[in-house]
Amino acid sequence: MMHPHTCLGFVNEEIGYGVFATQFIPKGTIVWVLDDLDYKLDEAYVKSLDPLRQKQVRKYTFRDSEGKYILCWDIGRFVNHSFNANCIATAYDFEIAVRDIHPGEELRDDYGCLNLDKSFDFPPEEGVLRTKVTPDDLLHYHQEWDRLVLEAMPYFNKVEQPLKHLIDKKYIDKVNAVAEGRESLDSVLVTYYDRYKKLNLSLN
Repeated sequence: MMHPHTCLGFVNEEIGYGVFATQFIPKGTIVWVLDDLDYKLDEAYVKSLDPLRQKQVRKYTFRDSEGKYILCWDIGRFVNHSFNANCIATAYDFEIAVRDIHPGEELRDDYGCLNLDKSFDFPPEEGVLRTKVTPDDLLHYHQEWDRLVLEAMPYFNKVEQPLKHLIDKKYIDKVNAVAEGRESLDSVLVTYYDRYKKLNLSLN
């Protein structure tokens, strides 16, 4: 579920729609959290779909560490990519604002966190060398994303958190402990889907 202070808005003809802040969202705020209304689709089911629906599912989903396709039930599926993302994924099934997000600003995450099926090129952004998003970006950039999340976590219990009640119960104690500096942050690398390992297991 997306933060309630967001809305769907038109970006441009090339990109289409995106998600924008309707009010100030401070650093450390949960901007999206996986909840029980999101759809989890098995790979076999997605492959069984007709080409038209399969294309749409692949466009609007990401994959979890088990390889399931996650289809957000709300406007979360319209969040666009940026190499300078203001929202970063965590190991706890939520994304966090890693800097202040102002009214009218577009919320963007880094698609490198999403276990995509295919690579794609993306226009260069200021201060960033990357120009391609790949299925294995988590292996290469998780430390940078963890650093950004770790810098945001001290604000976690100091800002309004309308989505906190939706954090999976198995994570809540850990999240609070990280925010209070009592425990170390788990790396977002745990969300990586190792499709090569799965392939090798299926061949053996």
